[in-house]
Amino acid sequence: MLELPLNEGKSDMSILSRLLGTKPDPREAWRPLWHRLVVAAREEHWFRERGAADTLDGRFDMVSMLTALAILRLETEPEEGVPAAARLTELFVEDMDGQMREAGIGDPTVGKMIGRMMATLGGRAGTLRAALAQQDDGELAQVVERNMHLADEDRGPALIAAGLRDFHARLARTDFAALARGEIAE
Repeated sequence: MLELPLNEGKSDMSILSRLLGTKPDPREAWRPLWHRLVVAAREEHWFRERGAADTLDGRFDMVSMLTALAILRLETEPEEGVPAAARLTELFVEDMDGQMREAGIGDPTVGKMIGRMMATLGGRAGTLRAALAQQDDGELAQVVERNMHLADEDRGPALIAAGLRDFHARLARTDFAALARGEIAE
């Protein structure tokens, strides 16, 4: 059987084996974490208590912020972290693509919107990485103010920043295997 490699490196998954379903999809190992992040992003405290906008854009903001935090956590793992972060990102794209198609958005527009969403996710991961390195939440609150749709413009940035730092700490306390099972420490 002719096999065309998808990429160089450790994975021997081929285009044909992937299309024919002969090998497991490596993204599936990270689907429990993806589902857990979506549930966490929908928790009412982000909207009622912390001031995130309870709109389509506000909900996307929460999903992308928590996904960016999870990506940062996965990237801390020496060998498996970067591939795991890539799989989680692929699940993010798959879900966003499906959501847009379900909403009736057509192919040409979906591609452009996915590109913008990927840029948003990558940008948020970068700004969160820098802001979390600071010991106070001032810079993190500025990231929230610049990058999120807020219902509470005055108190929201600080409250959401505190929640993001807490979520980041919970991810840091969770071992890699537990993350793969979709578990996040309390």
